[in-house]
Amino acid sequence: MRHTYHPLARLEYIEATKFYSNVSQTLAIDFVKEVDEAIARVRQMPHAWTPISKNCRRCLTKRFPYGIIYKVYPDYIFIVAIMHLHRDPDYWKNRI
Repeated sequence: MRHTYHPLARLEYIEATKFYSNVSQTLAIDFVKEVDEAIARVRQMPHAWTPISKNCRRCLTKRFPYGIIYKVYPDYIFIVAIMHLHRDPDYWKNRI
């Protein structure tokens, strides 16, 4: 199953990657791998993760404090947010 990003979710991903690259290039690479692996898990089993609203689910990364907020459509996954878990938990809801 393919996936697509809300424009602000893509921006969150880029900004978080930049943040980690300012700390360490290795950390940034690890972050990208971790998010990509989480997205791959979602694509393989889209209904396996926790529902957090009527239409969205969240898959947590293993090492970093981020969650992939997504909505399942019949033929694709729509990534609503790459959410830092210490942010307001509902900030992304106006995106759906």
